[in-house]
Amino acid sequence: MTKLRLVVKVGTSTLTAGTNRISRGKIEDIARQFVELQAEYDIILVSSGAIATARQFVDINGWSNVVHSKQAMSAIGQPKLMQIYSEVFSDFGLRVAQCLMTYRDFENEESKVNTRNTIRELLAHNYIPIINENDTVAVEEVVLGDNDKLSALVATLIDADRLIIASDIDGLFTSNPNFDKEAEFIAEVTDLDVVKNYVQERENGLGTGGMTSKISAVKICFENGIKVYLVNGGIQFFITKSLREEIRFTKFLP
Repeated sequence: MTKLRLVVKVGTSTLTAGTNRISRGKIEDIARQFVELQAEYDIILVSSGAIATARQFVDINGWSNVVHSKQAMSAIGQPKLMQIYSEVFSDFGLRVAQCLMTYRDFENEESKVNTRNTIRELLAHNYIPIINENDTVAVEEVVLGDNDKLSALVATLIDADRLIIASDIDGLFTSNPNFDKEAEFIAEVTDLDVVKNYVQERENGLGTGGMTSKISAVKICFENGIKVYLVNGGIQFFITKSLREEIRFTKFLP
């Protein structure tokens, strides 16, 4: 049976589960779902969280908030983050591989082919590719985006059937529900022009992504015929429940 290809993007706010530390419980939640889904799906995980992980292991006093300090923090946190993934996933019989990428990997045709072949080879041998931007040499996601755009480019690169983006709210609303109690939930979107006026940002102090970057990611997927689900990553089993439509989430259908 040919498996469907699923890209799951989790940001810092999901991985920290509302705290200032990486949550092993949330990573266990993700692992349990992957075990359940692996018979039907080839799964690629796009994961932020390197800088948040570094904060657990180093004294951040004296570290500035400028880009090069964030890059240094990422260099410290990325191997620690992968260690956590490897330890937790191995408890569930899952094997992982790290892929660090920059946007230049998508701009050069030879790099695109090599990257696609690498991911396919990992999937063929039952490894779950865990992809993050190489923040040590690239700065765009450190400054803005939290890997939303990267997840869309990865989904396009491997011809994914759908991309699930974990957020800290249930999906898209007519206005920010954190500010407006009258905000209405939007279950399905087929025209991105309609939702432009609905996007409002809220700074949570954790990740760098917001609804604007998520809509930009959706636009990339729309151009390539890929479905996108915007799901609340704080919900237990948010991936499997969204695929079964057991929770509310916003479905973007090109």
